[in-house]
Amino acid sequence: MWSAFFTLKNCKKRKKCEDMRRKLAALISAVAIGTTLLTGCGSGAKTGEESSTFRVGLECGYAPFNWTQMDDSNGGVKIDGSAEYAGGYDVEIAKKIAEGLGKELVIVKTEWDGLVPALTSGKIDAIIAGMSPTAERKETIDFSDNYYKSDLVMVVKKGGIYENATSIQDFSGAKVTAQLNTFHYTVIDQINGVEKQSAMDNFPAMRVALESGMIDGYVSERPEGVSATNANPNFAMVEFEEGFETSDDDTAIAVGLRKESLWTANVNEILKGISEEERTTIMDTAIVNQPAAN
Repeated sequence: MWSAFFTLKNCKKRKKCEDMRRKLAALISAVAIGTTLLTGCGSGAKTGEESSTFRVGLECGYAPFNWTQMDDSNGGVKIDGSAEYAGGYDVEIAKKIAEGLGKELVIVKTEWDGLVPALTSGKIDAIIAGMSPTAERKETIDFSDNYYKSDLVMVVKKGGIYENATSIQDFSGAKVTAQLNTFHYTVIDQINGVEKQSAMDNFPAMRVALESGMIDGYVSERPEGVSATNANPNFAMVEFEEGFETSDDDTAIAVGLRKESLWTANVNEILKGISEEERTTIMDTAIVNQPAAN
């Protein structure tokens, strides 16, 4: 570039000067554009905080926390790239967070096993999907303060031999399962003599397996247990006097965020503004509004 300046200064003929000016202007422009593109790529890859949207991942199949419906009734939010809508407790919490952040909420329907990879890769900005902030997950992502806490239950067939169980040990010899890659599945090992079945991808699949007799019960959280029994009169929910041993993090639910996200403090502040009474009301409403198929 310096040689071009030197040549331009010392050129004798007008035509050559004009040619040099054009070439120099083109060179400077190309350098400026390249610098801008490199800067833009770097900032875009690091964070989504500057975006006007808040992209939330959830499986849309874990009522009453989240489900899929065909319209926007009861506050349903359109699923990105789909004609379907998402509803449920998680969706209502996501709305409040998006509003508090001043962002447009976008729901990204994602399989449970793909939620953490979608977050770390930048496909979504947060996980609001009934996810517990376990120690294992904390190695990969960060979590907000808890936005719900629940006890573990067992969902069984109504009128069956396990309906009146009071202890988890009453399920000795029973065929029991839970959702893949959840702590629900690991606690089954606390039942002596249990016939632990292969983990299943989602709750609709477990309900079908229970209805068909493939399993005798599945481990869940109380809201989902209430949801299952409301949706199917053939199901019963067992709450234990002597239940599973769990940690506080296991039975809590929080928002998953990328490591060192700039949104974490803001999300926690928004969650503080939602009282326990309001959270209970939102959950009770979600249980009532859930579609029967979920």
